[in-house]
Amino acid sequence: MTRRFAGGKLVIASHNPGKAREIAELLAPYGVAVTMAGALGLAEPEETGATFADNARIKALAAAKGSGLPSLADDSGLEVQALGGRPGVESARLAGPAKDFALAMRKIEDELKGARDRRANFICALALCWPDGECAAFEGRVDGTLVWPPRGARGFGYDPVFVANGHAITFGEMAPEKKHAISHRADAFRKLVAACFGGAP
Repeated sequence: MTRRFAGGKLVIASHNPGKAREIAELLAPYGVAVTMAGALGLAEPEETGATFADNARIKALAAAKGSGLPSLADDSGLEVQALGGRPGVESARLAGPAKDFALAMRKIEDELKGARDRRANFICALALCWPDGECAAFEGRVDGTLVWPPRGARGFGYDPVFVANGHAITFGEMAPEKKHAISHRADAFRKLVAACFGGAP
């Protein structure tokens, strides 16, 4: 049986403000007292994993051991079918040290070179780790297509070029509550909550 979160403080092991805000909003109904890894002065570990789940565990374990508190990390990214699944785990690194996602989106569009196949998906892996080293991991996914030029100023990362299947607007144009209902992160969170937080609030 997956270990349950027993309450108290939880560290969000992310230095990405947009991602940390989205995770905090998803956790809000469960009365979790969250603190950010950056606010605790915790360094970002090197993400050396081969998969999203590997990297989520690396980040959550580092934060849990560094803070002495249970820690939740997300590793997520964009997979583009016509690019063989890239950028995948390199999604954030494609934006460079300045985290310039406008540049990253342009790089992907340039690589596609007008390809007809615009299918893509977002993957989110969540890892909840405790200071004793125990971890639970969950993965979510949302499928869609890429558009160009980017549309919308909401969300973060690649949201302005991604339209989820069954929708007409990008994640960058979508209201946060609507995105939270259908996103890859929301899919992974539903699994996390059912296993570790006792289901619906």
